[in-house]
Amino acid sequence: MYYTLVILFVLLMLFGFLSERTLEYLNAKYFHLPIPKEFNKYFSLDFQNRNYNYKIAKYKYSLIDSSTSFLFTFSIWYMGGFGFLSNLASHITDNEVLQTLLFFGILGLLSIILSLPFTYYNHFVIEEKFGFNKMTRKTFFLDQVKSVLLVIVFGGGLISLIVWVYQSFPLHFWWIIWIIISVFMIFITAFYAQLLVPLFNKQTELEDSELKQAIHSFVGSAGFSLSHIFVMDGSKRSSKANAYFTGLGNQKRIVLYDTLINDLENREIVAVLAHELGHYKHKHTLLNMVLGIVQTGIMLYVLSLFINPNSSIGMHLNSVVAMNPNLQKAHFYLGLIGFGIIYSPVSMLIGILMNMLSRKFEYQADKFAANHGFGDELKSALVKLSKNSLSNLAPHPIYVFVNYSHPPLISRMRHMN
Repeated sequence: MYYTLVILFVLLMLFGFLSERTLEYLNAKYFHLPIPKEFNKYFSLDFQNRNYNYKIAKYKYSLIDSSTSFLFTFSIWYMGGFGFLSNLASHITDNEVLQTLLFFGILGLLSIILSLPFTYYNHFVIEEKFGFNKMTRKTFFLDQVKSVLLVIVFGGGLISLIVWVYQSFPLHFWWIIWIIISVFMIFITAFYAQLLVPLFNKQTELEDSELKQAIHSFVGSAGFSLSHIFVMDGSKRSSKANAYFTGLGNQKRIVLYDTLINDLENREIVAVLAHELGHYKHKHTLLNMVLGIVQTGIMLYVLSLFINPNSSIGMHLNSVVAMNPNLQKAHFYLGLIGFGIIYSPVSMLIGILMNMLSRKFEYQADKFAANHGFGDELKSALVKLSKNSLSNLAPHPIYVFVNYSHPPLISRMRHMN
């Protein structure tokens, strides 16, 4: 049984890594293909050359980054690193909450040390070379520190709560945690822009202008009440533009990147907002939140089977993960590792289904904007945004099917036509 599970773990880890690399390889084979003929009037030959070079640079970066991460994880597992960290944490403290925090804290620190050079290279070499990076090194390192602190506060707090609930209510662990996480997800959805965004970006009310009047005019004609339109200093980090609709109830708001305002005409900006409003009108945000809650419940139930100290699957799988066939106690955090590896194919399948649904939502939101008289403006806005971000104009269909949450530009243009 032990060696069977060892082989299963190896095969699952290799499957996850090789499937992703295969998809990226297939996508890269499409890089040299000419862009769809409908785009010839929009994208110059110079753009196509820059676009090709950017895609190649990002592909090579992703290949090296992901391969390094996989080798790091596989080496730690194969050399018994998880078992070593387990023993180290148990020697430092007998408290299982602290043991779990130490275990994941050390793994997280090692992961940060490993990934930091790659993240730095991506921003200050690749993105810098193609004119996207606007971030100073001070901002970059402050972002890293803030991100680590958020992980410590929210991640550490959540892990501590999960372990405590598991110890206190082992038979009811999964559904109690499910309720807690569901409430947290709803809270973050409602207050994300008020609580988390200000840690990284400034948001200011859109000043009175023709743009603000045009937005309010459209919003009113669409039967939607909105009191807050904010501009975010996205140019602080990147030249790429974006906009989003966030919040629930009276906390809903529209957020425009300052780069979006600089890159698009007023009616094009309203068209982008019409698309975002289409998501709200079709209740896409609510549906995604409900599906996320259901998915979390299923995941926690399966997890409970792995960390149950009295279940044979928990004991065997934890032993495999720790590379110690004599391990008798199914540690909570080792159960999480084992669950993560076994659950990865299921997670991939769910991700594909969610992406299919998300692409359908995007078409519906595009149609909403077009039905309100902004079809042409939305097309021109999407072309400008794609041009300014050097997006892939001809991705591989299989890569799109698995990884794209938004349809490619050509699909959206044809669908609106």
